[in-house]
Amino acid sequence: MSSSRSASPSWTTRAETRADVPAVRDLVRAAFPTPEEADLVDALRADPGAWIEGLSLVAVDDADRPVGHALLTRCHIGEAPALCLAPVAVRPEHQNTGAGTAAVRAALLAAERLGEHHVVVLGHPRYYPRFGFTRASAHGIGLTVDVPDEALMALTLDAAHPLPAGTVRYAAPFGI
Repeated sequence: MSSSRSASPSWTTRAETRADVPAVRDLVRAAFPTPEEADLVDALRADPGAWIEGLSLVAVDDADRPVGHALLTRCHIGEAPALCLAPVAVRPEHQNTGAGTAAVRAALLAAERLGEHHVVVLGHPRYYPRFGFTRASAHGIGLTVDVPDEALMALTLDAAHPLPAGTVRYAAPFGI
């Protein structure tokens, strides 16, 4: 969809392909201010313990170019396997058009189809509740580093599997 449209477009989403890697790299570098943040997707892609095929989703424009990206990687809550939503990136010229929201929704649906049960996110507290995320601390979920309580959120994708309590262990590229 074109960024010139004033209404939020209905974005097409799909799993990232090998051909998308350079475009996703450019998208993330355009969206994040530091090289460490921008290089995180490549580091997660290279980590077989973090990368899960099919859980890197893109929102694409009319020319099938990625303009929004959401990535779910493996983490653990205590000993229970979970997913971490990070990062979510949108090309600056497509901010506030729904591209990021579409990519996140597609990623969560893909995770649910794969039988995943839990997702955590360290992010902006006004953005993620729209997807059903709530404060992780309310479920006994925490981190080994200090972050604002409202910034760490958790979501269960399957009511038959309530959120476990424990400390979140991220993949090594996160450095936490």
